[in-house]
Amino acid sequence: MEKKTPHVVIVGAGFGGLAVARSLRNAPVRMTIVDKTNHHLFQPLLYQVAMAGLSPAEIAYPIRAIVRKQKNVTVLMEEVTAVDLERRVVLMGERELAYDFLVLAAGAQTNYFGHDDWMPYAVGLKDLDDAVEIRRRVLVAFEAAEREEEAGDRAKLLTFVIIGGGPTGVELAGSLAELARHALASDFRVINPSSAKILLLEAGNRILPSFPEELSERAVRQLERLGVQVRTGALVTGINRDGVQLKGGEFIASSTVLWCAGVSASPLTKTLGVPLDRSGRVLVEPDLSLPGHADAFAIGDLAAFLHQDGKLLPGLAPVAMQQGAFVAEAIEDTLAGKSRKRFRYVDRGSLATIGRSAAVAEFGRVRLSGFTAWLAWLLIHIFFLIGFRNRFIVFFDWLWSYLTYQRGARLITGHRMDPGAPVSGKPES
Repeated sequence: MEKKTPHVVIVGAGFGGLAVARSLRNAPVRMTIVDKTNHHLFQPLLYQVAMAGLSPAEIAYPIRAIVRKQKNVTVLMEEVTAVDLERRVVLMGERELAYDFLVLAAGAQTNYFGHDDWMPYAVGLKDLDDAVEIRRRVLVAFEAAEREEEAGDRAKLLTFVIIGGGPTGVELAGSLAELARHALASDFRVINPSSAKILLLEAGNRILPSFPEELSERAVRQLERLGVQVRTGALVTGINRDGVQLKGGEFIASSTVLWCAGVSASPLTKTLGVPLDRSGRVLVEPDLSLPGHADAFAIGDLAAFLHQDGKLLPGLAPVAMQQGAFVAEAIEDTLAGKSRKRFRYVDRGSLATIGRSAAVAEFGRVRLSGFTAWLAWLLIHIFFLIGFRNRFIVFFDWLWSYLTYQRGARLITGHRMDPGAPVSGKPES
C-alpha cells in the first residue's frame, strides 16, 4: 500500500507562513497555502504607501509567483472562517480542507479596544486597502483646505492626529511631516501645506516603549525637528468626525485621524477552543503548538509565546520568520520520529524610521540614531523585499525622494468623500 504524503495546511502567506513553506521545500510533504488575498505584503513599508512614497505594487508580490518553483505547494485564494481541531479540517465557508499538520499564520487586525464605533473616523494600517485609504484621506484634506474659506474649518482640515506612539505611529508622523513640508510645499496657491499641524498622541509616558529610553528621547527630538508635536500621557476617550476627545476634557478638532494604538489577533483564533490572551492570541506551547493539539501550530501575530523570560514576543517580521522556520523543523522532526525542540527567539535588533536621514536602531548593545540608523533601516528593508524588480524600484524611488524631496505616488483613488466621513462612504444615520 502506497504511503500517504503528509498534508501541511498553512493559513496566511505573510512572513511566517512563507518561512514555513520555503523551509519545507525539500521535505516529503505536500503543502496548501490559504490566503484571502493573492499577494504577500511587506507590511513594514505600508506607511510608505499611506504617505505616497511608494505604490502598492512595490511592496506586494503574488504568492503564486513566490512559490512557483516549489512543486509541493498549492495556493488557494480563500478566507478561512473556522478550524475544527478535533476533525483536523479548516473551514472556508461551506468548503473543508483536511490536514495532517496545520500552521496558523493569519496575522492581526486593528484593535480599537472595544470602541469599534471609532473605526469609521480613525483608519488603522494593516493592509493595502488601509494604506490607500489613509493616502486618500490625507491628500483630500489638503485639497479640501485649498477651497475652504472659513479659517476654523481650514485649520481643522490641516490638523492631522496620529494615535499611538509605537513604530507605526512614529513612522507615519514623520513621513506625513515630510510630505506636508516638502513634497506638497509648492503645490498649492491658497494654503501653505507646511503649516499643517501634526500631532502624535501616546497614552503612555513615552513613545517607542519597546526601545531603550535613550532612543525614545532621540526619536522625540527628531520628530520635533520635522515639526511633529509629540504628546505623551494623552489618553483618547472619544473620536468622531469632528476630531478627538482626550481625558481631562481637551478636544482636538481634526478631519484626519489615524489609529496606530493597537492590534489584536485574527478572529480565526476564537474558533479554536483553546486558551487565548486578552488580544486573542493563542497561548502556545514551547514548541509553538496549540495546547492539546501537537499537529497544529500558531505563529507570528496569532501566537502568545511566554516561554522565554516570561515576556511576550513582539509582533515583528523577524519573530514570525524565525517561528516559521522553527515550525518547519518541528514538522520534519515529527515525521522522522524525533523529539521536538523548544523555540527560542534570537533578537537581532529593532529599527524605526522617522524621516529623511532620521531613524533609531538597536542591535544588542549598539544603539544608533540619525543618518546611520536610517541607512541601516533602508538597506535591511530593501534586502528583505521579495522580487528583484521590487528591490530595484523601491531603491530608485527612495533615491529620487532623497535627492528631490518628491513623492511619486500622490494619487487620490477610492470613494470621494469629505475627510472624516465613514470609510464606507455612506451617510451617517
